[in-house]
Amino acid sequence: MEIFFVSVAMLAALVTIALQLASAQKKEVVWSADEKPLADQIHGLRALADDVRAETTKDLALKIRKLPATDNKLRLAVNLAGLSTEGDFGHDTLQEVATTLAETLRERPVPWAKPAEKKNSDAGSSAAAPRAPAYPYIELATLVRYEHVEALLYFSNDEQFRAAMAGLEADDRKREHPEFALKDLSGKTWTFSELRGKVVLVNFWATWCPPCRKEMPDLETLFGRFVSKGLVVLGISDEEAAKVEPFIRERKVSFPVLLDPGRKVNEMFVVEGIPKSFVYDREGKLVAQSIDMRTQKQFLEMLGKAGLE
Repeated sequence: MEIFFVSVAMLAALVTIALQLASAQKKEVVWSADEKPLADQIHGLRALADDVRAETTKDLALKIRKLPATDNKLRLAVNLAGLSTEGDFGHDTLQEVATTLAETLRERPVPWAKPAEKKNSDAGSSAAAPRAPAYPYIELATLVRYEHVEALLYFSNDEQFRAAMAGLEADDRKREHPEFALKDLSGKTWTFSELRGKVVLVNFWATWCPPCRKEMPDLETLFGRFVSKGLVVLGISDEEAAKVEPFIRERKVSFPVLLDPGRKVNEMFVVEGIPKSFVYDREGKLVAQSIDMRTQKQFLEMLGKAGLE
Protein backbone atom coordinates (compact mmCIF):
# COMPACT_ATOMS: atom_id res chain seq x y z
CA MET A 1 0.00 0.00 0.00
CA GLU A 2 1.38 3.38 -1.00
CA ILE A 3 0.68 6.45 1.10
CA PHE A 4 1.83 10.05 1.13
CA PHE A 5 3.23 11.26 4.42
CA VAL A 6 1.39 14.21 5.92
CA SER A 7 4.17 16.67 5.23
CA VAL A 8 3.61 16.27 1.48
CA ALA A 9 -0.08 15.59 1.49
CA MET A 10 -1.46 18.25 3.81
CA LEU A 11 -2.41 20.84 1.20
CA ALA A 12 -4.00 18.28 -1.09
CA ALA A 13 -5.90 16.81 1.84
CA LEU A 14 -7.17 20.22 2.90
CA VAL A 15 -8.46 20.91 -0.58
CA THR A 16 -10.03 17.48 -0.80
CA ILE A 17 -11.88 17.69 2.48
CA ALA A 18 -13.17 21.13 1.55
CA LEU A 19 -14.59 19.71 -1.66
CA GLN A 20 -15.88 16.55 -0.10
CA LEU A 21 -17.58 18.05 2.91
CA ALA A 22 -18.70 21.48 1.85
CA SER A 23 -18.35 22.25 -1.85
CA ALA A 24 -17.88 25.67 -0.28
CA GLN A 25 -16.59 27.24 -3.47
CA LYS A 26 -19.90 26.49 -5.19
CA LYS A 27 -22.51 27.02 -2.50
CA GLU A 28 -22.91 28.09 1.09
CA VAL A 29 -23.16 25.54 3.85
CA VAL A 30 -26.78 25.01 4.85
CA TRP A 31 -27.03 24.29 8.55
CA SER A 32 -30.00 22.58 10.13
CA ALA A 33 -31.80 24.17 13.08
CA ASP A 34 -29.82 21.92 15.43
CA GLU A 35 -26.47 22.54 13.71
CA LYS A 36 -26.56 26.34 13.28
CA PRO A 37 -26.27 27.26 17.00
CA LEU A 38 -23.29 24.90 17.36
CA ALA A 39 -21.58 26.37 14.29
CA ASP A 40 -22.10 29.88 15.69
CA GLN A 41 -20.65 28.87 19.07
CA ILE A 42 -17.58 27.36 17.42
CA HIS A 43 -17.10 30.55 15.41
CA GLY A 44 -17.13 32.58 18.61
CA LEU A 45 -14.85 30.41 20.73
CA ARG A 46 -11.81 32.69 20.47
CA ALA A 47 -13.76 35.56 22.01
CA LEU A 48 -14.38 33.62 25.24
CA ALA A 49 -12.32 33.68 28.42
CA ASP A 50 -10.19 30.56 28.69
CA ASP A 51 -12.18 28.96 31.52
CA VAL A 52 -15.47 29.58 29.73
CA ARG A 53 -13.95 28.42 26.46
CA ALA A 54 -12.87 25.10 28.00
CA GLU A 55 -16.35 24.40 29.35
CA THR A 56 -17.99 25.48 26.10
CA THR A 57 -15.65 23.35 23.99
CA LYS A 58 -16.43 20.25 26.02
CA ASP A 59 -20.17 20.96 25.86
CA LEU A 60 -19.97 21.44 22.09
CA ALA A 61 -18.19 18.12 21.65
CA LEU A 62 -20.97 16.32 23.52
CA LYS A 63 -23.72 18.11 21.58
CA ILE A 64 -22.09 17.43 18.19
CA ARG A 65 -21.85 13.74 19.09
CA LYS A 66 -25.64 13.56 19.41
CA LEU A 67 -26.32 14.92 15.91
CA PRO A 68 -27.33 12.67 13.00
CA ALA A 69 -24.42 11.42 10.90
CA THR A 70 -24.07 14.02 8.13
CA ASP A 71 -21.34 15.94 6.32
CA ASN A 72 -22.19 18.92 8.51
CA LYS A 73 -21.65 16.88 11.67
CA LEU A 74 -18.18 15.96 10.47
CA ARG A 75 -17.53 19.59 9.52
CA LEU A 76 -18.44 20.70 13.04
CA ALA A 77 -16.30 17.99 14.65
CA VAL A 78 -13.26 18.91 12.54
CA ASN A 79 -13.66 22.65 13.13
CA LEU A 80 -13.97 22.15 16.88
CA ALA A 81 -10.89 19.91 16.94
CA GLY A 82 -8.86 22.57 15.14
CA LEU A 83 -9.67 25.15 17.82
CA SER A 84 -9.45 22.88 20.86
CA THR A 85 -5.64 22.94 21.05
CA GLU A 86 -5.25 26.74 21.24
CA GLY A 87 -4.18 26.80 24.87
CA ASP A 88 -4.80 24.69 27.95
CA PHE A 89 -8.42 23.62 28.15
CA GLY A 90 -7.79 20.39 30.03
CA HIS A 91 -7.17 16.79 29.00
CA ASP A 92 -10.81 15.84 29.61
CA THR A 93 -11.97 18.48 27.15
CA LEU A 94 -9.52 17.32 24.48
CA GLN A 95 -10.57 13.72 25.03
CA GLU A 96 -14.21 14.58 24.45
CA VAL A 97 -13.28 16.48 21.27
CA ALA A 98 -11.22 13.53 20.00
CA THR A 99 -13.94 11.03 20.85
CA THR A 100 -16.51 13.10 18.97
CA LEU A 101 -14.29 13.29 15.89
CA ALA A 102 -13.49 9.58 16.05
CA GLU A 103 -17.13 8.54 16.44
CA THR A 104 -18.18 10.87 13.63
CA LEU A 105 -15.58 9.38 11.30
CA ARG A 106 -16.69 5.90 12.25
CA GLU A 107 -20.29 6.83 11.38
CA ARG A 108 -19.37 8.61 8.18
CA PRO A 109 -15.93 7.63 6.80
CA VAL A 110 -14.25 10.02 4.39
CA PRO A 111 -12.57 8.75 1.19
CA TRP A 112 -8.81 8.98 0.80
CA ALA A 113 -7.61 12.29 -0.56
CA LYS A 114 -7.37 12.30 -4.33
CA PRO A 115 -3.73 11.77 -5.39
CA ALA A 116 -2.04 14.69 -7.08
CA GLU A 117 -0.53 14.17 -10.49
CA LYS A 118 3.27 14.22 -10.57
CA LYS A 119 5.52 14.60 -13.59
CA ASN A 120 7.94 11.83 -14.53
CA SER A 121 10.88 13.85 -15.85
CA ASP A 122 12.66 10.81 -17.32
CA ALA A 123 9.74 9.52 -19.32
CA GLY A 124 8.07 12.87 -19.85
CA SER A 125 4.78 11.45 -18.65
CA SER A 126 2.50 12.00 -15.68
CA ALA A 127 1.70 9.54 -12.92
CA ALA A 128 -0.58 9.55 -9.94
CA ALA A 129 1.12 10.26 -6.64
CA PRO A 130 0.50 7.84 -3.75
CA ARG A 131 -2.81 8.43 -2.01
CA ALA A 132 -2.99 10.48 1.16
CA PRO A 133 -5.21 10.28 4.23
CA ALA A 134 -8.10 12.75 4.26
CA TYR A 135 -7.69 15.71 6.58
CA PRO A 136 -10.09 14.58 9.36
CA TYR A 137 -7.92 11.50 9.93
CA ILE A 138 -4.84 13.72 10.12
CA GLU A 139 -6.59 15.95 12.66
CA LEU A 140 -7.53 12.94 14.79
CA ALA A 141 -4.03 11.46 14.57
CA THR A 142 -2.56 14.83 15.60
CA LEU A 143 -4.69 14.91 18.74
CA VAL A 144 -3.69 11.36 19.61
CA ARG A 145 0.03 11.81 19.01
CA TYR A 146 0.62 15.28 20.44
CA GLU A 147 -2.18 15.83 22.94
CA HIS A 148 -2.05 12.24 24.28
CA VAL A 149 -5.74 11.49 23.97
CA GLU A 150 -7.17 8.14 22.93
CA ALA A 151 -9.10 7.31 19.79
CA LEU A 152 -11.67 4.57 19.60
CA LEU A 153 -10.21 1.09 19.34
CA TYR A 154 -11.77 0.98 15.88
CA PHE A 155 -9.08 3.29 14.56
CA SER A 156 -6.15 1.09 15.53
CA ASN A 157 -6.85 -0.88 12.32
CA ASP A 158 -8.08 1.97 10.13
CA GLU A 159 -5.79 2.43 7.14
CA GLN A 160 -6.18 6.19 6.87
CA PHE A 161 -5.63 6.75 10.58
CA ARG A 162 -2.51 4.57 10.55
CA ALA A 163 -1.25 6.38 7.44
CA ALA A 164 -1.78 9.73 9.17
CA MET A 165 0.09 8.54 12.27
CA ALA A 166 2.96 7.29 10.10
CA GLY A 167 3.14 10.68 8.41
CA LEU A 168 3.37 12.49 11.75
CA GLU A 169 6.13 10.16 12.89
CA ALA A 170 8.05 10.88 9.69
CA ASP A 171 7.63 14.63 10.23
CA ASP A 172 9.02 14.31 13.76
CA ARG A 173 12.12 12.52 12.47
CA LYS A 174 12.80 15.50 10.17
CA ARG A 175 12.70 17.84 13.19
CA GLU A 176 15.11 15.84 15.34
CA HIS A 177 18.34 17.31 13.96
CA PRO A 178 17.60 20.55 12.11
CA GLU A 179 20.38 22.62 10.63
CA PHE A 180 19.60 26.14 9.49
CA ALA A 181 20.93 29.68 9.47
CA LEU A 182 18.62 32.71 9.36
CA LYS A 183 19.08 36.44 9.89
CA ASP A 184 17.21 38.36 12.56
CA LEU A 185 15.74 41.82 12.17
CA SER A 186 19.08 43.44 12.94
CA GLY A 187 20.88 41.41 10.28
CA LYS A 188 22.63 39.02 12.68
CA THR A 189 22.82 35.41 11.49
CA TRP A 190 21.70 32.69 13.89
CA THR A 191 22.97 29.18 13.14
CA PHE A 192 21.23 26.37 14.98
CA SER A 193 24.32 24.17 15.37
CA GLU A 194 26.20 27.01 17.06
CA LEU A 195 23.64 27.07 19.88
CA ARG A 196 24.75 23.74 21.33
CA GLY A 197 25.00 24.12 25.11
CA LYS A 198 21.88 26.31 25.16
CA VAL A 199 18.24 25.34 25.58
CA VAL A 200 16.58 26.45 22.34
CA LEU A 201 12.88 27.13 21.85
CA VAL A 202 12.00 27.54 18.17
CA ASN A 203 8.64 29.24 17.68
CA PHE A 204 6.95 29.62 14.28
CA TRP A 205 4.51 32.52 14.14
CA ALA A 206 3.10 35.38 12.04
CA THR A 207 1.71 38.85 12.68
CA TRP A 208 -1.71 37.91 11.29
CA CYS A 209 -2.13 34.85 13.56
CA PRO A 210 -4.34 35.48 16.67
CA PRO A 211 -3.03 32.50 18.70
CA CYS A 212 0.54 33.54 17.88
CA ARG A 213 -0.10 37.03 19.21
CA LYS A 214 -1.76 35.63 22.31
CA GLU A 215 1.19 33.45 23.33
CA MET A 216 3.93 35.96 22.50
CA PRO A 217 3.84 37.83 25.87
CA ASP A 218 4.36 34.52 27.68
CA LEU A 219 7.33 33.71 25.48
CA GLU A 220 8.78 37.14 26.26
CA THR A 221 8.27 36.60 30.00
CA LEU A 222 9.93 33.18 29.93
CA PHE A 223 12.82 34.49 27.85
CA GLY A 224 13.48 37.21 30.44
CA ARG A 225 13.26 34.66 33.23
CA PHE A 226 15.57 32.02 31.77
CA VAL A 227 17.95 33.85 29.43
CA SER A 228 20.58 33.94 32.19
CA LYS A 229 20.24 30.15 32.50
CA GLY A 230 20.95 29.58 28.83
CA LEU A 231 17.54 29.82 27.15
CA VAL A 232 17.43 31.03 23.57
CA VAL A 233 14.05 31.75 22.00
CA LEU A 234 14.03 32.01 18.22
CA GLY A 235 10.82 33.40 16.75
CA ILE A 236 10.62 32.52 13.05
CA SER A 237 8.27 34.32 10.67
CA ASP A 238 7.86 33.79 6.92
CA GLU A 239 6.75 37.41 6.46
CA GLU A 240 8.79 40.36 5.23
CA ALA A 241 10.78 42.57 7.59
CA ALA A 242 8.61 45.59 6.75
CA LYS A 243 5.64 43.83 8.31
CA VAL A 244 7.42 42.07 11.18
CA GLU A 245 9.64 44.88 12.46
CA PRO A 246 6.95 47.39 13.52
CA PHE A 247 4.92 44.59 15.08
CA ILE A 248 7.87 43.46 17.21
CA ARG A 249 8.88 47.01 18.12
CA GLU A 250 5.36 47.90 19.25
CA ARG A 251 5.18 44.84 21.51
CA LYS A 252 8.72 45.30 22.85
CA VAL A 253 9.78 41.74 22.05
CA SER A 254 13.40 41.22 23.06
CA PHE A 255 14.10 37.65 21.92
CA PRO A 256 15.54 37.18 18.41
CA VAL A 257 13.01 37.21 15.60
CA LEU A 258 14.29 35.51 12.44
CA LEU A 259 13.01 35.97 8.90
CA ASP A 260 12.21 33.00 6.66
CA PRO A 261 10.51 34.62 3.64
CA GLY A 262 11.32 31.66 1.39
CA ARG A 263 9.85 29.25 3.96
CA LYS A 264 12.85 26.92 3.70
CA VAL A 265 13.06 26.49 7.48
CA ASN A 266 9.27 26.26 7.77
CA GLU A 267 9.42 23.41 5.28
CA MET A 268 12.36 21.81 7.11
CA PHE A 269 10.22 21.67 10.27
CA VAL A 270 7.13 20.64 8.27
CA VAL A 271 5.17 23.64 9.53
CA GLU A 272 1.75 23.63 7.86
CA GLY A 273 -0.03 25.73 10.50
CA ILE A 274 1.01 28.13 13.24
CA PRO A 275 1.89 28.70 15.97
CA LYS A 276 4.17 25.71 16.52
CA SER A 277 7.02 25.44 19.04
CA PHE A 278 9.93 23.03 19.45
CA VAL A 279 12.26 22.76 22.45
CA TYR A 280 15.80 21.37 22.15
CA ASP A 281 18.00 20.56 25.13
CA ARG A 282 21.64 21.56 25.55
CA GLU A 283 22.78 18.58 23.47
CA GLY A 284 20.53 19.60 20.60
CA LYS A 285 17.95 16.87 21.23
CA LEU A 286 14.28 17.57 20.53
CA VAL A 287 12.58 17.08 23.90
CA ALA A 288 9.19 18.80 23.52
CA GLN A 289 6.93 20.28 20.89
CA SER A 290 3.52 21.87 20.57
CA ILE A 291 1.11 21.81 17.67
CA ASP A 292 -0.64 25.03 18.61
CA MET A 293 -0.70 27.95 21.03
CA ARG A 294 0.64 27.25 24.53
CA THR A 295 0.07 29.00 27.85
CA GLN A 296 2.94 30.05 30.10
CA LYS A 297 2.30 26.96 32.24
CA GLN A 298 2.47 24.70 29.21
CA PHE A 299 5.68 26.37 27.99
CA LEU A 300 7.18 25.83 31.45
CA GLU A 301 6.37 22.14 31.20
CA MET A 302 8.08 22.00 27.82
CA LEU A 303 11.19 23.82 29.09
CA GLY A 304 11.27 21.53 32.12
CA LYS A 305 11.93 18.61 29.78
CA ALA A 306 15.14 20.42 28.78
CA GLY A 307 16.16 20.93 32.40
CA LEU A 308 14.97 24.51 32.90
CA GLU A 309 12.85 25.07 36.02
